[in-house]
Order: sequence, then C-alpha cells, then structure tokens
Amino acid sequence: MKRRNSLLVLLTIIIFFACKNEVYLPKPYAYFRIDLPRQEYQSLTNDSPFSFEFSKHATIEKDKAYDSQKYWINIVYPTLNAKIHLSYKDVTNNFEAYNEDSHKLAYKHYIKAESIDEKEYKNDKEHVYSLIYDIKGNTASSIQFLVTDSTKHFLRGSLYFNCRPNKDSLAPLINYVHRDIKHLVESFKWKEKH
Repeated sequence: MKRRNSLLVLLTIIIFFACKNEVYLPKPYAYFRIDLPRQEYQSLTNDSPFSFEFSKHATIEKDKAYDSQKYWINIVYPTLNAKIHLSYKDVTNNFEAYNEDSHKLAYKHYIKAESIDEKEYKNDKEHVYSLIYDIKGNTASSIQFLVTDSTKHFLRGSLYFNCRPNKDSLAPLINYVHRDIKHLVESFKWKEKH
C-alpha cells in the first residue's frame, strides 16, 4: 500500500509539472460559414437602353436617391446584404470626363486599399467595352466597373455591402458577386444597334 501511495504521489507530481510548461495559445477569430446559392442568371427586362443578365438571387430596384435619373438602378442581394449601384449617362462629347470620373471614384479607395487591379473586357461585335476595378483591402467598395460603347452610352457600377468592411469575412461574398459582375459584363448588350 505504501508503495502504491508513493507511486500515485510521484505520478501526480510528474503530471503537474508536465502540464505547467504548456504554453496557452488563444484560438484565432473565426467567421460563420456562408452557404452561397448556385449562380443562376435572368435577363433584365425594363425600358433601359441596355440589357444584361443578373443573378436570380438578386432583385432590381430603382435608385430612390436619384429619382430624376431614369436608368439609375440597383441590383440588390437581400441575403448577402449587398447592392450593386448602376448609374447610366448619355454620352454627348463628354466620354473622357465620364471615364476620368469613374477612374477617380475607383481610386478614391486607394487610401485603404492594398491594391487595385484593372481588367478590361471588349466585345467589338456588340460595341461593349468594359473596365473592372478589383479593389483589395478593407474598402467601402470592393468592385467598381464601367461599361460603354465610347460614343453614346456610359454605365458605371459599384458594389457595396451594408456593413463595416472586413476583407477576411467578406471575401467569399466578394468573390461570389465578382463572378456575377463578370457575367453581367459578358452578357451586356446595347438595345440600339450601331
């Protein structure tokens, strides 16, 4: 019995000192898993001078802040708490000014951005020319783009989430909507034939 008690005390001391040298590391912050729906598209049906395909999981609403602007609309993602703001302008010898404004508005986020990548898209057959700004970092808008025919039409778009920007937690949502924007640009057409 004495031997058993001595062995038990010795084992307790070994366990106590073995655990005492353990370094505690806090667990990193985690984010909720987001199950995103499969990407499916529908055609825009309105009287605007353009058409495109947008997500079936989004809705189109008139931009209430700019009631006087007839073709200013928002693509709303209710489950993602996001909006793509689209503003349309007729081009009348002011294409360079609109183009420069779009560039300035995208690069306004440069203060918080880690980088801004530009990707061009061109469809000569449909006279659709586009530039997508992929803005990396904790910025208010992570994707901005423009679509034009460079003679009559100019459309500008920007993606905003209704929350504080956090590139880590928003990354899956940004990637999801980025694919939708790419599809929008690739399916874009002017209703008036050139």
